[in-house]
Amino acid sequence: MTDPFANTQPSLSSPASAGIAVTPSDTVNFSVPSRALYVGSGGTLAIGMLSGDDLTFIGVPSGSFLPVRANQVLSTGTTASAIVALF
Repeated sequence: MTDPFANTQPSLSSPASAGIAVTPSDTVNFSVPSRALYVGSGGTLAIGMLSGDDLTFIGVPSGSFLPVRANQVLSTGTTASAIVALF
């Protein structure tokens, strides 16, 4: 199938075109900052933001998309699982 958008410039408001399953880690960063994170199984989500700040989201429901530019999902403080980083 031909991609009718192949010659357009993607932006942060464009749909994601790639993703990876996330294993929370206090030391390993994503190779590219995320556009969003998907949380398959809810709980608390601790992340390292593109700005360098660490944030904790408490009570994230299962099936949530968080439109955040994150560098990592921290293992310390994260109870949510089935997390996908979208790029």
